[in-house]
Amino acid sequence: MKKLKKTLYIVIFIVLAACAPTEKQLKERATELCRYIPDHELLTQSRDYLTEDFYVVLDTMFNHLPEDEELDHEWLYYFVTSNGGTIADYEVQSVEKSDETHAVATVLVKQRWEDGSFDETTDVEEHRLYMELIDGKWLMSDFDEHKADCVRYIAISRAEQNIRDSIRAYLVREIGPHYMQGELCVPTLMVVAEDDCETEIAFVYGDFWIEWYNIAGDTLKFVSGGNHSGRMTISQDGETYYVSAFWQTADGARNESSAKEIFGTHYDVYAGMHANPDVHEACRRLQLQNYIRRHNLNVHYYQDYGQPAKQIL
Repeated sequence: MKKLKKTLYIVIFIVLAACAPTEKQLKERATELCRYIPDHELLTQSRDYLTEDFYVVLDTMFNHLPEDEELDHEWLYYFVTSNGGTIADYEVQSVEKSDETHAVATVLVKQRWEDGSFDETTDVEEHRLYMELIDGKWLMSDFDEHKADCVRYIAISRAEQNIRDSIRAYLVREIGPHYMQGELCVPTLMVVAEDDCETEIAFVYGDFWIEWYNIAGDTLKFVSGGNHSGRMTISQDGETYYVSAFWQTADGARNESSAKEIFGTHYDVYAGMHANPDVHEACRRLQLQNYIRRHNLNVHYYQDYGQPAKQIL
């Protein structure tokens, strides 16, 4: 009987050993997973190669955080490469299992150009690709411990978005009625700076615009609007943010002097932003995109009076 048990244990050990992946197989799998490192973009097929929680975090980051200004989340694009136009070339150096369902791959990355030549001005970088065995498949569960960074960033971004939503609500409610009204009021926020205070109060300096539109087919037709630059005081009641004060720049001859007084050390940034209509148009287009998606509107263009329509989506 003891001999039978011993034989059985040996058979089980041999079977388990045969099923266990070799280092070569783990390296091959890690090399395959490198194709789905979210560098510059999150590929649609990544879901099959990432753990569910890692995918959800990255999908939120890449696809569901609204952009109020161009490249709000630019750092997301640079998990491995920079914005220099190179392509990452991956080499899995080793894979170490921490337990039966977790492993870490050491990945060396070189930068190469589209013609296949390597960028000699950059060093070879070492990265860590985390793997988890789920339902018989090794999946990417993290990369350079970015998942925790992403979770923190999402929380910060959502808090900032709540503040910006409170600013929009204030502009629509308090400033919008002073203009000829259309069907929709969609403010454009160009935030210059934010100053946190020790209390539950923050100051937001910005170049704010009221813009009313009517919907005509697939186009937003501009009705009326105007600029309201200044400093907003943001207060908090529990989880709710609201504008408790708004110090606006003066009209006419006192505009510049009042702007310098209000914006203080932020004035040069504000002046550069305010004087550039291209910055306003870029922010306006992005924020119209967010508004249309949030409200499920079948709209693709916006049009100012006497101007050709411009594409939103």
